[in-house]
Amino acid sequence: MRPLISAGLCLALLGATSACVDPSARIASSLQGYGFAPDQSTCVGEHLEKNLSLGQLQQLGRAARAAREGDTTPGRLTVGDFVRVAGQVKDPKVPLEVARAAAGCGIVAAPPAL
Repeated sequence: MRPLISAGLCLALLGATSACVDPSARIASSLQGYGFAPDQSTCVGEHLEKNLSLGQLQQLGRAARAAREGDTTPGRLTVGDFVRVAGQVKDPKVPLEVARAAAGCGIVAAPPAL
């Protein structure tokens, strides 16, 4: 009976099913919306869910929303934007894990060949 209470409480307190969705799926969906490849988006989402707490993920989400306010290109997000937003979170683990996810999932651009 306890799982039913927890699920119901989650829906009642948060007021929306999206808040109860798997965090990695929400991250992946958001990144895909900004133009990242589906496999890379899924990889980043899984890495961040595994290595950051729900509170840290919420801080990252708030920082991302705040950074997008007044943006002249709101439909685009570069890797640099993503890492820069993570750096605005006060918890030092957040930008570290975002950078690790970006590198590990192949979304950090290689330097140009000379």
